[in-house]
Amino acid sequence: MTLLEKWRDEAYGEGKDKKAQQKLWERYFLKEKSIYEDLLSDPERVTECTVKELAEKYDADIDLIVGFLDGVNESLKGYENPIEEMDESTVVKIEIDPEKLYYNMVDAKASWLYQLPQWDDILTKEKREELFHQCKAAGTVRREGRKIYPNDPCPCGSGKKYKKCCGRNVA
Repeated sequence: MTLLEKWRDEAYGEGKDKKAQQKLWERYFLKEKSIYEDLLSDPERVTECTVKELAEKYDADIDLIVGFLDGVNESLKGYENPIEEMDESTVVKIEIDPEKLYYNMVDAKASWLYQLPQWDDILTKEKREELFHQCKAAGTVRREGRKIYPNDPCPCGSGKKYKKCCGRNVA
C-alpha cells in the first residue's frame, strides 16, 4: 500500500472508527493551517526535500504530510509531485501559485485557510474577491430564461442579493 493509499484509507475509508477519523481531521486541519501560515509568510520560497524531511520540518506525522501534499498538489507552479507512488524518500517540491492556491482553498470551502492574514500581503483584496467570485460562479448552475429580480440571490453564488453583487452595475 502506498503512502497516499494509506492516507486516503485512514481519512476517507469506509467502516473506519468515526471518532478516530474525526481526531485525524482535527489534527490534520491544525497542522495544515500552521504549514500554510509558514508557506504564505514567504510565498516566493521554494521548498525541495524528501517527504520525511518535510514531516520533520513541520513536526508532523508522515500521513498528515501526505494528506497535505495531496491537497496542495494542484496549486503548484507548473508541475505536480508524484504523490501516487511516493514514499518517505521521494523528493517533493513545493512552489505555490498563490492565485491557484487561493482559488482551490475557496473551492474546498476552507475558510480557515483562505482567510489567513498572510493573504493580505500576497493578493490584493480586489484580487481575492475576484478569485472568490470566479470560484463560486464556476459551481453555479444557471437556469436560462428565468428573470433575475434585484432582491433575488445572485446567480454567481456569493450569497448576496443580485442588486448588491453582479447586478450593481447593470443600468
